[in-house]
Amino acid sequence: MPKARKSQISLLDTPYYHCVSRCVRRAYLCGEENGRSFEHRRQWVEDRIHILSEVFAIDVCAYAVMSNHTHLVLHIAKDKAQALSTEEVIQRWHRLYKGTLLTQRYMSLELRKELHETQIETVTLTAEIWRKRLFDISWFMRALNEYIARAANKEDDCTGHFWEGRFKSQALLDESALAACMAYVDLNPVRANIAKTPETSDHTSIKYRINAARVGKTPKRLMPFSGNPRQAMPQGLPFTLPDYLQLVDITSRRISPNKRGKVDPSLPTILERLNIEHEQWLTLTTQFETCFKQAAGKVIHLEQYAHNHHQKRVQGRRNAMRLLG
Repeated sequence: MPKARKSQISLLDTPYYHCVSRCVRRAYLCGEENGRSFEHRRQWVEDRIHILSEVFAIDVCAYAVMSNHTHLVLHIAKDKAQALSTEEVIQRWHRLYKGTLLTQRYMSLELRKELHETQIETVTLTAEIWRKRLFDISWFMRALNEYIARAANKEDDCTGHFWEGRFKSQALLDESALAACMAYVDLNPVRANIAKTPETSDHTSIKYRINAARVGKTPKRLMPFSGNPRQAMPQGLPFTLPDYLQLVDITSRRISPNKRGKVDPSLPTILERLNIEHEQWLTLTTQFETCFKQAAGKVIHLEQYAHNHHQKRVQGRRNAMRLLG
């Protein structure tokens, strides 16, 4: 029996999660079908992801918008949400939703003066509810998927479900799982043979990062790289950008049919640091979703995850031992 989403998302285990949403009956989100193009919808999704990254206290680590599904690697920044003032929380929430009559009046300095003490208390309580939603992955995915579903149904002049139920989530328990999953997501278009290289993979985080790096900038709507694995992971991704780009580039050359065997098999720095063998890494970055289910990471982290969630069986133990050491 599937577990409730709230029990799958646990900050006690990790702030990193891989989320996947698929269209109902594998219908087309983007791409082309029966002579009709839906390519413009990819930009809808990417733009919405960027907007939500500015509103929610949830960092976007990686994403890929495919023809009938989307991939996201997200980081929950609970401390960021807790540091927001009541006014900042309301301001963020109003970017997505109308809010209430009281919160709208509260945001007007003139009208705020007319509010009674009990009304201001009500606004504060409402803001606290919204604050919790701002670091809730379910609300992030809801704000993404509902918006796209409404826009697509309006364009198709139809009603009904657009997405195949709720999104699927995987907990990424350590650096190895995080790196493998990010590369898996960024290389989706290359594996699907709709892009020849990572830098030409439209509507992916890897292209967004590369375009920013080319002009010496850091993408504002993606979680930055900290480059120091000894720092706390919430401060930034525990890799350097050059290492990660080299990692993705080498992996993409190995999995691309027209480039197989043309690249020096020497491993990038990050692989040596994570102690993952080359063939194991290729398995992870091409079959990540089939290797792990609810959570991904080394055996010791999977065991702790199972203990925290009162699971009698440690799911993914064999693949963790085989692929992550």
